[in-house]
Amino acid sequence: MTQVALAATGTVSLAAGRTVARAGGTAVDVAVAAALAAMATEPGIVSLGGGAYVSVWPADGEPVVLDGNVEMPGRGLPREAFGRGVREVHTDYGGGVTMFAGHGSVATPGAAPACAEAVAGFGTASWADVCAPAAAACREGYPVNGAAARYLGFVADPLFGADPEAYALVTRPDGSAPAVGEIVTNGALADVLDQLGREGPALLTTGEVGRAMVADMAARDGLVTAADLEAYAPVRRTPLRRTAGDWDLAINPPPSVGGPMLAVMLGELARVGRWSWADVVRVQEAVLRYRVEVHDTARDLDAAGHALLAGVDRHGLAGLPSSSSTANVSAVDSSGTACAITMSAGYGAGVTVPGTGMLLNNGLGEPELNRLGLHALAPGTRLASNMAPTTGRTADGRALAVGSPGADRITTALMQVLGQGCLQGAELRAAIEAPRLHVRFAGSAGGFVPVVEHESDEAIAAAVARSGLDHHDHGELSMYFGGVGAAYRREDGRLVAAGDPRREAAVDVVP
Repeated sequence: MTQVALAATGTVSLAAGRTVARAGGTAVDVAVAAALAAMATEPGIVSLGGGAYVSVWPADGEPVVLDGNVEMPGRGLPREAFGRGVREVHTDYGGGVTMFAGHGSVATPGAAPACAEAVAGFGTASWADVCAPAAAACREGYPVNGAAARYLGFVADPLFGADPEAYALVTRPDGSAPAVGEIVTNGALADVLDQLGREGPALLTTGEVGRAMVADMAARDGLVTAADLEAYAPVRRTPLRRTAGDWDLAINPPPSVGGPMLAVMLGELARVGRWSWADVVRVQEAVLRYRVEVHDTARDLDAAGHALLAGVDRHGLAGLPSSSSTANVSAVDSSGTACAITMSAGYGAGVTVPGTGMLLNNGLGEPELNRLGLHALAPGTRLASNMAPTTGRTADGRALAVGSPGADRITTALMQVLGQGCLQGAELRAAIEAPRLHVRFAGSAGGFVPVVEHESDEAIAAAVARSGLDHHDHGELSMYFGGVGAAYRREDGRLVAAGDPRREAAVDVVP
């Protein structure tokens, strides 16, 4: 029987993956089952009404990324429809976050179509069997995990309070947020998942749920139209290929933002050929300054991403042009197939598709991913994303699937884990548990100031002091720095999974 190593988001996600693995599923089947369970049972963190990237490197083929990221809606709407349907929400989450929510913040979702295409192309299980564990969890009850409980404690009232159905999904009957481990159910979403298993992802686009979504959007100043849902399709993309030590890595390509930034940072570390925290600070400062000053306001992220990569390939960092809530699952099976899925619903729109128990994304309401302004993109444009699920392999038979949540810290977390693991030979668990830093840019287009956010570590503190940059010590193992999950096949065929102690880690090798 095929073995599968799985790094999941929590106990429910892990249990879903185990069920499919024990039935003989591939790494792709298992990863998708775990991802669907996360999207169904981690309200406020991820949702079936969001987006996802599925990175697959089959044992007997070339790597591919299935782009199921959210898309700018509004096909067929008059100009005056844009700029409406949103409300500004202020929360204390993450030290203070301001976002836009409501129906006008919802982007066209694509997570389910991308997951279904992955199973059809690279799996052996039926789509219904892959959906079944998530449906069972919603119907029978699931424990609220730590990430969801913490987030809902901050945002239940300000974000979800305006929609009674959404509010009921994320609170107790008395209006308080659920506690970690509290058992909750979502019968309406269980029914949708059963139907999704029978009908496929068309249910959420041209089917019953899609039609309900379109009607509600039209009634409440949302932008998602029937034409948007009918036109949506996952895009098969050729990953960026980068060499890091013995590893051939397949990284999320443009128009994602996270993938190109990760590729550039890893490339510079490989060029230097050593590991030092001074280099980590230097590389992050250069690449992330370019991002906030230039790349984030590009109107064509695909072209801008490839221009960035070409310039750095020729000239190193001197060639740089000038001018929220996520989750990840990773799986590798004994045949060597690797799959990493990173998914996001943003901070959440605070609304549902009526009668379905399915919360929706606020992809249009995340200021950091809409630098050009509210509703500024043309309908059909894929939105910017930090997500960077990565797969890799070596000539001696090793295989890797890795990814992380964490907004703009996704790329820096993966840079450090892959840098220490692939370039320096650190064991997977040691690379994930090692201390991290992230260069954050405070300010605005009028002047960005770098600040080194870091975990407590003497070597990091010394490097930061030498850099002369402002800094902030977060203590040990802070959730701020992401939650890397990885699955790994050794050269002798043994499987390993490792999760991040910074978030709820749930890992196993099945059976």
